[in-house]
Amino acid sequence: MRHEKGLDRLFTILVYSMLLLASALAIFPLFYVLSVSFSTEFEYLTRGFFVIPKQFTLDGYMYLLAHPGFTSAFRNAVIISAVGTLLNIVLTSLMAYGLSKRWLKFRDSLNFMVFFTLLFSGGMIPTYLVVRSLHLLDSFWAIWLSTAIAPFNVIVMRSFFQSMPSEIDESARIDGSGEWRLFLSIIVPLSKPVIATFTLFYLVTNWNTYFSAILYLNDADLMPLQVFLRQMLVEDDPTISNASNVMYKYTPAAKMAAIILTALPLLVIFPFLQKHFNKGVMLGSVKG
Repeated sequence: MRHEKGLDRLFTILVYSMLLLASALAIFPLFYVLSVSFSTEFEYLTRGFFVIPKQFTLDGYMYLLAHPGFTSAFRNAVIISAVGTLLNIVLTSLMAYGLSKRWLKFRDSLNFMVFFTLLFSGGMIPTYLVVRSLHLLDSFWAIWLSTAIAPFNVIVMRSFFQSMPSEIDESARIDGSGEWRLFLSIIVPLSKPVIATFTLFYLVTNWNTYFSAILYLNDADLMPLQVFLRQMLVEDDPTISNASNVMYKYTPAAKMAAIILTALPLLVIFPFLQKHFNKGVMLGSVKG
């Protein structure tokens, strides 16, 4: 018995040690980026690597906030994320709720179609041709509609709706509730954890939109934040950029400040959704 307790204690110490190491490896790069964003270019070039800057400055942030390209890209990212996430969660929850109902005609066929698109997508070129034929190029609608519903999220959310007791549905109908009232007044409030979880998933995906923007948007004024970050690196990289086309010079502090400002909205929003995150993932995954 004493030997087993000793092994349990050793295992606990090993697990905590690994968690602390993993946390340090995850946090330290972000802390280094934060430190460089508050430093001067001279200190970055002379000291090389440091944790705490000797000369604290906000020049990197002030430069970015005065940069028209950054403010435009940040505004575009906010619009794409806010509207896109709202469309994603509304369409996904409505589709999943409908597919969870046994009285739905052609329910099995519709579920198979969702599952089929999970395994086989139409491909980049066919999707582009469809978007172009709908005259959605150079519009945010091209991004919003082409990624409106994720099949995997529909399947998980449908499983969650199916796991709800049928007595809830029956009692609501006895009280005279219609389908919309049942969904909005009873199902949605009971589904806060799974809705919050998928809202976070969709929000992160929309905020990091890059390839869709490159594919569907040609107007530089519509480009989101991730595209702007790539341009910062390309324009400063002599092996990639064309020197005659370089319009701006980005200091190391400005680059690091851009990374911090890009990650900041998600870091602020995550704690508000985190309390639903674990419960939502487990509810959606273990119920079949």
